[in-house]
Amino acid sequence: MGRLDVYVDLLIKYGTKLAIAILIILAGKFIANKVKKVSRKAMERAKVDEMVGKFLGDLIYYALFIISIVVALNTLGMRTTSIAAVIGAATLAIGLSLQNNLSNLGSGVMILMTKPFKVSDTVEIGGITGMVDKVSIFNTRLKTPDNKVVYMPNAKITGSEIINYSAEENRRLDIVVGIGYEDDIKLAKDILKKIAESDARVLKEPAIFIGVLNLGESGIDIGLRVWVNNGDYFTLKCDILEKIKEEFDKNGISIPYPQMDISIKRVENA
Repeated sequence: MGRLDVYVDLLIKYGTKLAIAILIILAGKFIANKVKKVSRKAMERAKVDEMVGKFLGDLIYYALFIISIVVALNTLGMRTTSIAAVIGAATLAIGLSLQNNLSNLGSGVMILMTKPFKVSDTVEIGGITGMVDKVSIFNTRLKTPDNKVVYMPNAKITGSEIINYSAEENRRLDIVVGIGYEDDIKLAKDILKKIAESDARVLKEPAIFIGVLNLGESGIDIGLRVWVNNGDYFTLKCDILEKIKEEFDKNGISIPYPQMDISIKRVENA
């Protein structure tokens, strides 16, 4: 019975501390989550950039959660100085093994400072095109036009060329169409001008440009350049291309395709 009493005493002593430590961690996680949400709402009311607000909210959450772990360890009897030493050593070890993640963290801060894009912008990064959905501590989430979700490491973003299609309100739409050498260039240009001028989505300024761009092997390339609002870009392009085909067919203008003439010469046996 004496040994059993010792075990019971140890269980009560350390079991209680362990239970308290677990409760502290759970409470810390709950509080950290609440503070994160409150801080985000406060930043929204202060009209802080959405991307910055989400990033700082994540930092606040992890900082408070780590503090709760430290307090829990202290409750178990570990001295604060010892905890600090352990955390320092662990941080060094983790830093050496997770250099990429630390690089992503630094790149995340860089993105917030330079602001090459914001949430809801359409961008192209490293050959991937999508809408910026969220910028977090280590990665940025993009949604592609076909509704795929891409998680891109922040370090890759800062090390890649970034094309922001939403940075400016207006965008130039370039369309190149080919006609045959036997077709009437002036008529083709007039048709393109009429199509562009008749669409209300085409902006009056800058002015519409129509001109011969290239004398190719199979035909003459004529360029049409118009300026549109960003939101109209894709649908306008599709509509203009369809209209060009219809009007060219009506007016007997051909759209050439690559051709190759092959001559076969028969050689008689000597």
